[in-house]
Amino acid sequence: MSTQNLLVELFTEELPPRALKKLGEAFGRLLFAELQNSCCLGDGAKLTTFASPRRLAAHVTNVLPEGTQKPTKVKLMPVSIALDESGKPSPALVKKLQGLSLEYLLSATQTVWDMRILKENDGKADSLFYTHQPAPQPFGHSVQTALNRIEDNLPIPKVMTYPNPSGDGWDTVNFVRPAHRLAALYGAEVVKVDPRHPDRPVEMLGLQAGRITQGHRFEAESAMLEIRNADSYEAQMESEGSVIASFEKRRAEIVRQLQAAAAPLGLKPVDDDALLDEVTALVEKPNVLLGQFEAAFLEVPPECLILTMKANQKYFPLLDAAGKLTNQFLVVSNIAPTDPSAVIQGNERVVRPRLADAKFFFDQDRKRTLESRVFGLAKVVYHNKLGTQGERVRRVQTIARAIGYVIGGELLAQKADMAALLAKADLLTDMVGEFPELQGTMGRYYAQHDGLADDIAFAIEDHYKPRFAGDELPRSDVGVCVALADKLETLVGLFGIGERPTGDKDPFALRRHALGIIRILIEKNLSVDLSYLLTQVGLANWLGAAASQKVNTLVGVEESLPSFIWDRLAGLLREQGYSALEIDAVISLRPSRLADIPKRLAAVRAFAILPEAPALAAANKRVSNILKKADGDVPVEVDVDQLQENEEIALFMLLFSVIKPDADAAFDAGDYTASLRALAALKTPVDAFFDSVMVNADDPALKANRLALLNQLHQTMNRVADLSRLAA
Repeated sequence: MSTQNLLVELFTEELPPRALKKLGEAFGRLLFAELQNSCCLGDGAKLTTFASPRRLAAHVTNVLPEGTQKPTKVKLMPVSIALDESGKPSPALVKKLQGLSLEYLLSATQTVWDMRILKENDGKADSLFYTHQPAPQPFGHSVQTALNRIEDNLPIPKVMTYPNPSGDGWDTVNFVRPAHRLAALYGAEVVKVDPRHPDRPVEMLGLQAGRITQGHRFEAESAMLEIRNADSYEAQMESEGSVIASFEKRRAEIVRQLQAAAAPLGLKPVDDDALLDEVTALVEKPNVLLGQFEAAFLEVPPECLILTMKANQKYFPLLDAAGKLTNQFLVVSNIAPTDPSAVIQGNERVVRPRLADAKFFFDQDRKRTLESRVFGLAKVVYHNKLGTQGERVRRVQTIARAIGYVIGGELLAQKADMAALLAKADLLTDMVGEFPELQGTMGRYYAQHDGLADDIAFAIEDHYKPRFAGDELPRSDVGVCVALADKLETLVGLFGIGERPTGDKDPFALRRHALGIIRILIEKNLSVDLSYLLTQVGLANWLGAAASQKVNTLVGVEESLPSFIWDRLAGLLREQGYSALEIDAVISLRPSRLADIPKRLAAVRAFAILPEAPALAAANKRVSNILKKADGDVPVEVDVDQLQENEEIALFMLLFSVIKPDADAAFDAGDYTASLRALAALKTPVDAFFDSVMVNADDPALKANRLALLNQLHQTMNRVADLSRLAA
């Protein structure tokens, strides 16, 4: 059966730019999936999606004119039950057919009966099967079904309601933006729902499919464009419609033009994938132009200027070779006039007031110190159950001071206290009020202007870090203290009032806060016990600071919060490529120092490849089970005089004279790999012990002594990780 290529395009009003890429991909994916499900695709069928500001389209190759439906085969019942002695349907078969809405077969001719009801052996007995091979369906049915599903399932951020184009003015349809044209071509022919009804093209949103679309608003050769066939679409859109329909090709063209415009100047555009995607969704045929602003604006912090140009104007700021902001920028225009000067001057005129506002905010904010703004935080509500930002600052101060003392003593505690006091003060500045994304960053600039030490100023900026996966960590110990304190306060407080993440909802980004704590402890190699940090420093100091504020809502935090953080750590380690068994073996011990966990995991991985590892892991599991089932407290000290069997004597001698000293020394030195490797020599004596020694002896003293020996063995084997978790 010959195939042809299919094109479907929906022409709309301007689509939301931040959602365009996802909408285009979903449009094509839903169409392709429906064709695939209805068996309308030939071998090697390929999907190409298109998305521009005013259109969503998809091109599919090797589409069959008819879809072959999968045959139906349903087992009814054994022949002995289905037919009576005369070969007629039994009451049981009649009831079964009626239940399947197949009662018409009871009055059908013998020919129809034989076509639909087959007798086959199911491996046990002869049974009756109902079979049905649906007639091939025109692919237009599948296209129509796909368009219906696109209409209902496209990931639309916000739906608009507008009059149905084919209605009487009262009927409405819902879509992301009003749609004006639908084009659908199979080869060179408009797609019909059924070829037997040529007057019924496929339709969507009240629009009947045709071959007419529109190109660029200003650059197209003509207002309307007739698509010759499915394969000419992309080329026609570019040559006649002045539109680069492919999102990816349009994006690549923007990147090329940005680099070509910046390179002669020795500059480079700021790297921002999100901005690039958004600009790609705003233009149909990009034309990059160079603009500039007064150099005097460079006195304002570059983060402010870059943000206002990117967020408000969608410009690409230009950086010099050292990464310093210049007073030049690139504009991606949607038109290409012969003389671009008017466009350039217009964009320069538009950006100037934005930059002037930023300079005004910066100048005004510096007239007051950060410390003078702290008192105003008492009027800013943080959470209706957790008090104001001022109260929160006092809690963060208390926790930061405690962490600072643990990490670096009194001097660090004092600096952490000062940084925590000022960390949220920039929330009351005009600049952060206009650009919330700059909180912390502006605090750092204002702290430096106030003459504060750099470690305190940078701690104000860094206490939000890491803000996302892969973000950098705080630069100094002061920043580490305040960052940990801020995240701990947030987790303890919000967990305490029941605001915990559920499923895929995490409105307060508590998972991110937990991962931030984990990354800081591990990557900064801090010798701080996580449980101490959570309970003694975090929870205790939170409660102490909140006592005067009558915040008495913290319930169950001491149990639930540590588990939440350990779960986040396990997820992070899985993303880093560690297996579930490796992670479980290490995390089940809840190591006091998270910074040791990567070394422990590496040691477990090295141990697992030793020939002795499976037997030792199984033996360790057996030891764990025996100790768990023991009545009362298991003794710790082994009485040498109570050792009777040669095998237990041999195990004791090897364990205490060689293995335990070597393993403990390596563990104390932080060489976890050597510590675990030292255990390999235990395989033979442990196997011999379990083969020949009865642990649960009748003599209570003998039993207790053997349990003590196993207890010592268990402690020695499980200092780095719980090796029993590695057992199959």
